Amino acid sequence: MSQSPWQMALQQLDAVAARIGLEEPIHQKLRHCKRTMIVSVPVLLDNGHEVVFTGYRVQHSMDRGPFKGGVRFHPEVDLDEVKALAMWMTWKCAVVSIPFGGAKGGVTCDPKRLSRIELERLTRRYTFELLPVIGPEQDIPAPDVGTNAQVMAWMMDTYSMTVGHSVPGVVTGKPVSIGGSRGREEATGRGVMLCVRDAMKRKRMKLEGARVAVQGFGNVGGIAAKLLAEQGCKVIAVSDSKGGLHSSRGLDVAKLLACRGQYGTLCDYGKHDRITNDELLALKCEVLVPAALGNQITAGNAGQVRARLVAEGANGPTTPEADAILRDRGVLVIPDILCNAGGVTVSYFEWVQSRDEFFWTEGEVNQRLARILTAAFAEVWDLAARDRVDLRTAAYQLAVGRVAEAIRIRGIYP
Repeated sequence: MSQSPWQMALQQLDAVAARIGLEEPIHQKLRHCKRTMIVSVPVLLDNGHEVVFTGYRVQHSMDRGPFKGGVRFHPEVDLDEVKALAMWMTWKCAVVSIPFGGAKGGVTCDPKRLSRIELERLTRRYTFELLPVIGPEQDIPAPDVGTNAQVMAWMMDTYSMTVGHSVPGVVTGKPVSIGGSRGREEATGRGVMLCVRDAMKRKRMKLEGARVAVQGFGNVGGIAAKLLAEQGCKVIAVSDSKGGLHSSRGLDVAKLLACRGQYGTLCDYGKHDRITNDELLALKCEVLVPAALGNQITAGNAGQVRARLVAEGANGPTTPEADAILRDRGVLVIPDILCNAGGVTVSYFEWVQSRDEFFWTEGEVNQRLARILTAAFAEVWDLAARDRVDLRTAAYQLAVGRVAEAIRIRGIYP
């Protein structure tokens, strides 16, 4: 039986708490989410029938700032997953020193089976149900799996119409035309590229010609593949939920992205091998980017991974048991809380820009992102070298330590 995401998140926290000697009261506080909401979301479908979906918003920690986290529309969304994602957001913000705490939301649904108007109704009703707990100083949602800038626009509008004035800062990941930040759409994938580049430089591996396999060709994986290709890497395989393409000669990422944009899925534009997602994970390559969903690299298949470097574009793609196997085999893993933190970093930039009504160029955004992620990567790498631990352990030591320090300083009210 596979481990639930929440059990995995707790196991990771418990391990680092023991390692850094975390005080038991703080450890127990961090093992619990501050607030959990389960809401019913009734939606009138185009055929006249009403369906009630289940929605969630989990707020893990506000010790370092307002809650921050994405909204996921996916058939497999459940409370355990959302709780784990909220906790991981806490660590993600802390490891890159962004002044937010962690939260996450989601609705159990298949957005691909909903019409545009049905998706809008779902989003607006879900937002209405969250009104007591979200706000620009309280909890700021963002896009995640199954959601996008349009969904964020509907969330912002619903909140704004309720309070009687426009509140751009209530969400991030909005369209630029209503207060979104330039560079936000590419931010998570760009962060993956920056981390891969830094890791390969430290490992004295050449970027030019390095073979890359990307599981999950959505916003994160697609952008990461594009940017790594621009760095000189050879993308030999990509996949989506229906399977993937492989070519030892390399794929034309630009063509694949254009196809995905037009048809919403991968298209085989030439003579390539069709492969499964499991086969992609076992390809011989320098860099493997799991950028789909969680629990992809497990104890059952970690021994088959032949990449030298795993860059976690997704949240929780590697189980703790798989982590140990990869470590013993000498595979370097860049952990999710560092590797995919580009999204929340630029979300922070967007939040600041929305509040100040002063906007930066895309070049400025990308420069600030690179500066923050490069510094965070260096901190994690140096701590890992000093303590002779893997990058995930080092990242967790930094993140949990920073949140614990905030708890000590703030104390307990009343």
